[in-house]
Amino acid sequence: MDDTDLRILRVLQEDSSLSVTDVAREVGLSASPCWKRINKLRADGVIRRQTAVLDAEQLGFGLTVFMELRTGEHSVDWLRSFAETVRAMPEVMEFHRMAGEVDYLLKVVVADMKRFDEFYKRLVETTSLAEVTSRFSMESIKQTTALPI
Repeated sequence: MDDTDLRILRVLQEDSSLSVTDVAREVGLSASPCWKRINKLRADGVIRRQTAVLDAEQLGFGLTVFMELRTGEHSVDWLRSFAETVRAMPEVMEFHRMAGEVDYLLKVVVADMKRFDEFYKRLVETTSLAEVTSRFSMESIKQTTALPI
């Protein structure tokens, strides 16, 4: 991967809806070589997918919760089952296995506190957890999907 590939990635991170011609113009290439580079970046798995970033508030999702989970169980089978359960919950935007005092961190987006309570009950009904701490976001000051390349 060279500087031109990195420039292409920066442009696409900012607006993946741009045409190949527009991306090429931004990075100083003609359309055909730019298209080939983008396709190679996709084939290599550098570009995993292209999505639209939606405004959660406008769609009625006004509550973001970060949940810290601790468990007494660390077997491969338990993790596999837990991961399947959490992946199937559409409210979970991010799911991380952590090092340190917390075992897992979830970013959950729901409409309101009532919906969060329903989510919480579903989560604790389906799996054994030693401790759950929920932290409620009051304001999103920075939110991006762009990597610092």
